[in-house]
Amino acid sequence: MPPVIFAHRGSSGTYAEHTRAAYLQALADGADGVECDVHLSRDGHLVCIHDTTLDRTTNGSGDVADRTLAELRTLDVSAWKGAAVPPAFGGTGDQFLTLADLLALLGGAGRPVRLAIELKHPSPFGLRLEDALIAFLMDEGWDPESSMLGTVEISFMSFNPDSMRQLAESAPSHMLCQLVADVEPQEVRDALRFGSLAEGALIGVLQRALKEGEELIDGQEVGIAGPGVEYVRDHPERVRRWIQEGMRVRVWTVNTEEDALFLAGLGVQEMTSDYPARIRLALDGNGK
Repeated sequence: MPPVIFAHRGSSGTYAEHTRAAYLQALADGADGVECDVHLSRDGHLVCIHDTTLDRTTNGSGDVADRTLAELRTLDVSAWKGAAVPPAFGGTGDQFLTLADLLALLGGAGRPVRLAIELKHPSPFGLRLEDALIAFLMDEGWDPESSMLGTVEISFMSFNPDSMRQLAESAPSHMLCQLVADVEPQEVRDALRFGSLAEGALIGVLQRALKEGEELIDGQEVGIAGPGVEYVRDHPERVRRWIQEGMRVRVWTVNTEEDALFLAGLGVQEMTSDYPARIRLALDGNGK
């Protein structure tokens, strides 16, 4: 079987991440599935955005959790990318998506589509984010046993092992994906610029989360391992063992032919890419 290709935040190499245009392009690109990140708005709506703040990907600023859905819908979430959105993909005011919007878009695809939902932590709502997601999906008609909602198959991802444990109370374990990445202390320092004490504490938290996440995968308490490309390159034997032991492996973010062929050679079954059409072409062109 060829690897399953997920569009990372939609076809985010082409259009702004998490926008209607990015997800419609992903479907046009023939992606098997799409990936999204979810946060809660101030009034409790699940919204598709990666960061806890608005500054990087919108014309707004401040925390996502401080804005109501109505306020979030007024933001321009596509101009920062500098890619003109075709009229067929909606206007500027149509690009911000709630999870409900995304599910409606995928449900209208005319074919089965996979949806990988990443729950972002730390969240000001804590594990209430997980509870809100499951409650929302149940209201929408999601079947916990098959993890299907109409023609959409839903899996759940997080770097936070507590998130996985919380979701395991409602979702099938084979649809839980524990994300893992090696902790690079210098990258943490560069990104956060905290004082040394705060940096050390955060690094310690991240390292403990990684260890617990690897233990969940090794114990097959989750059905999917979600390492980054660099993690796989640094630990190929561990990843190969996971596959040999029956674990599905979903690798992010696979944007080059070199990485795609390397991963396919290891037996990786699922890849997440900003450029799903490019990766599918690379794999098909090499008989994978």
